[in-house]
Amino acid sequence: MKRLLDHYYRLLKIMMTLLMALMIVPVSMQVLSRHSGLVPRYIWTEEVARFCFVWVIMIGAIVAVRDSAHFDVDLMPAPKTKREEGISKLIVHASMMLMAVVFAGYGVKFALLGYAQQSEMTGVNMLILYISFPLAGFSWIAFLIEKLIADVRLIVATSRPDADQRTASGDKLR
Repeated sequence: MKRLLDHYYRLLKIMMTLLMALMIVPVSMQVLSRHSGLVPRYIWTEEVARFCFVWVIMIGAIVAVRDSAHFDVDLMPAPKTKREEGISKLIVHASMMLMAVVFAGYGVKFALLGYAQQSEMTGVNMLILYISFPLAGFSWIAFLIEKLIADVRLIVATSRPDADQRTASGDKLR
């Protein structure tokens, strides 16, 4: 399972890079058409840039969950032991899982709404944009399952009486 998630993670990073590169083209065309007159004004450039932007945000959020680069708010005191660190992470990841399930569930409904719509500018089916939301939710779920398993393993491993209890800074406690 970990290898599959690793491959998926690499694919997401490649897609995010390609979308950022792709977004440069329509944005550059918009800037050049407005300020130089050398490039004709195309109405599709705004839509392509917006679609790329939304996809980059959603893929970036997925990658951030895997990298643990998301925003954390410390509501509890800093953990003093590895076991407390595992419990703290478990609470954070379980809370994130709740949001991921909401995103996945309502994202499917949102995507179905998009399936019934077409863009006014280009006529493209809006599912292309709306599907990014449930994809993010299901991807977060997959990556968070991996994190929750690691959290439980940390808690179990440090619950044994012979387990080496260390703080997050590495100082040994006994």
